[in-house]
Amino acid sequence: MGVCDAMQREEPRRENAPMSAPHRSKVAGFKPVISPPQQTAPPASDASSEQLAAVHDRLASWVTDLTTLQELAERLSGTATLDDALRETLRAGATLVGAQRGLVALEPADSESPERTIGLGLGRADIGELETVPRNSSSYARILDGLPSVPEPTDGIRARDAGTAPDEDSDLVPGRGEYRGYPEITHPDIATDDTLDPRHREVAARLGYAASYATRIATSDTPRIGAAVWLYDEPAEPTARQRHLLGLYLRCASEQIARHLELARTRADLTALREGLLPSRLPRVPGVTMAVRHLTGPRGGGDWYDALPLPEGALGLSVGGVTGSGPGTVAAMGRLRASLRAYAVMEGEDPVAVLSDLELLLRLTEPARSATALFAYAEPSVRRILLAGAGHCPPLIVGEHRTEYVETTLSAPLGMLACWEAPSVELSLYEGETLLLYSDGLLHRTGEEMDRAFARLHSAAACAPLAARSDPEALVDHVLRTALPAGEASGSGQPAHPGSEAEDVVLLAARF
Repeated sequence: MGVCDAMQREEPRRENAPMSAPHRSKVAGFKPVISPPQQTAPPASDASSEQLAAVHDRLASWVTDLTTLQELAERLSGTATLDDALRETLRAGATLVGAQRGLVALEPADSESPERTIGLGLGRADIGELETVPRNSSSYARILDGLPSVPEPTDGIRARDAGTAPDEDSDLVPGRGEYRGYPEITHPDIATDDTLDPRHREVAARLGYAASYATRIATSDTPRIGAAVWLYDEPAEPTARQRHLLGLYLRCASEQIARHLELARTRADLTALREGLLPSRLPRVPGVTMAVRHLTGPRGGGDWYDALPLPEGALGLSVGGVTGSGPGTVAAMGRLRASLRAYAVMEGEDPVAVLSDLELLLRLTEPARSATALFAYAEPSVRRILLAGAGHCPPLIVGEHRTEYVETTLSAPLGMLACWEAPSVELSLYEGETLLLYSDGLLHRTGEEMDRAFARLHSAAACAPLAARSDPEALVDHVLRTALPAGEASGSGQPAHPGSEAEDVVLLAARF
């Protein structure tokens, strides 16, 4: 045996340490107290890493989709009118399906609901071009004509692909695996689609869109509301994931549009009721030419006007308003106006007596309401006017040489005191002068404080051109256009400034 064998015999035996365990350094006077680390686990396989990455990507995609839907739903909930809701639906749908332009057509089943056709990125002429496509070839028109009586669930399979499984991206939005499908029509390449009407391909080429995707707007309670179509500049087709997201969004959008439609129907009925309670036309009285404008608020106010021929060639003029809004206020307005007409026939030459009787009627029959009113007894032959007011704004005299408010006595509205009575005011007009009677809604809709609103109305009348001063129709249009903010004079029903509610406006002009 050699030297090496001897060295092996002399070396003390020790246990074999794991190959992965690190050697502890030996330092004189110190004993290691930290145990060596255990052998680490083998690295994860590539397949497991790919699965984790796929789950992470899918979760991130879900969060992105939910965030997008939430933002779009919040924007939709902030719409105030039907047209705003339709435009927002078009914009959101274009974002979800990746389209550039679109069109929504409302054709509700009931005849009382309003019909609308609104475009996104399409002008009026473009919409006219699309409407020339035959209905049997137009995708959104076919959706409208083929709506079933009730929406039918498709168990997670889109209507055009019934009987085939959706692709793997169709469940990227979390939730139940089922959703109510929407009938849809897709034309991924219009130029090469020989099944389409030649007029359809011609219009598409002229307007510059190459593909379209159409679906319906409906709810379970209102199965036929309308249809929407989105247009692509290049041949394209939305993916199953995009269709699914659009279907989820359209649930919310359809409900919002249905609520706006119901509100529009209610407003139309209320407007018809209110117009039926007001004069259908102004009377013809020798020596007087008259014009009136009545702008209604969205909730239906209680403002009224009247022009009543009286015995001996006289004329009774009145404007007023009942506090509140809604059908009850409109009905109360109709009752007060009818009562005032009766009192004017019996004792119109005494405006104080007319309003006193109206005050007594209001206190006895409707003690919870109050109203403002102004009644003028006019004798056109001599241009003499006797008027009295109850909490109402003073009339405005507009002539060639003066524009000024009538100095009336200060009085409380009807129903605010136990007994109302204020002295009347007599005035004489020069030939060709016009008396403007108006409701306080005209002042409120300016968006100004009351003193500045009066000044604004006075300025609008004072700056009227000479031709408008001689024509009551032109004068009322000029005053409304000048005194009210842009868009208010058209009767849009929108508030003059954020946070306010649009009121009724009455402007009655009588030129002697």
